[in-house]
Amino acid sequence: MRLTTPQTAVITPTGLHPTRLPFIEELYESLCAQEGVTWEWIVAPNGRRAEPDLIPRAITKDPRVKVIARPEPGPAPARNTGLNYVEAPRCTFADDDDRLDAPFSLAIRHERATVTGLRWVAGRSADWDPESGSLSTWMSSAPVGPLAAGEVLDYWPDPLASKPPLGHCMLLTDTALARAVGHGGLHKGEDYAYIAGICSRWAGELLPDVVYHRRVHSGQWTAEDSYRDQAEFDARTHAWLKGHAERQLLVERAVSQAA
Repeated sequence: MRLTTPQTAVITPTGLHPTRLPFIEELYESLCAQEGVTWEWIVAPNGRRAEPDLIPRAITKDPRVKVIARPEPGPAPARNTGLNYVEAPRCTFADDDDRLDAPFSLAIRHERATVTGLRWVAGRSADWDPESGSLSTWMSSAPVGPLAAGEVLDYWPDPLASKPPLGHCMLLTDTALARAVGHGGLHKGEDYAYIAGICSRWAGELLPDVVYHRRVHSGQWTAEDSYRDQAEFDARTHAWLKGHAERQLLVERAVSQAA
């Protein structure tokens, strides 16, 4: 039984596909290697074949792990409802085929947020190929350092040309803010709306440290040519418009309060 409230939470939706079960174990191992911060892991199986009993016993018996089954309809609702079970004051997300980088992935973001009082702090993400051992840091168009509310949008001028300059797995966010913004209930690209809402509503910071390893493998949905369809570009546009609307409302509120 857990006696203290964890400092951070990690939420992972998963379809529990047989090929991904070893990846989930690796993600768990990367969580267990974390130092300098306490954590909880919300695992949200979703999909008709996502039987919770498929999760290895070594994971489910850990008191820091909560398994919240969501048979329907997909990862976006699973992420949103997973937030219902978070006890920690800060949270982040991790996909079931990735892992956290280094033992201080959570701690460096948590410590920076604590020291500065910022509601979100991000680190860098790197593409990781376990077969070749290669690791390539994704260079965001947003600069390292403090970012004012809405400033991230300045580095995302065209949603059809690129994805947002940050990924939701890079952020550690106040749980209250994560709940207020949430993931859009879209079929794909729901994380874009989350990023746009978080970064447009509050100031934050991008750290130079790599905190997340995005696995490169043949089963990666986003790597398929068919992924970049109209639904993908609609999701980007939705997020871009959401971010600009958030920023405009903040400006209007500031003007109203000053009047």
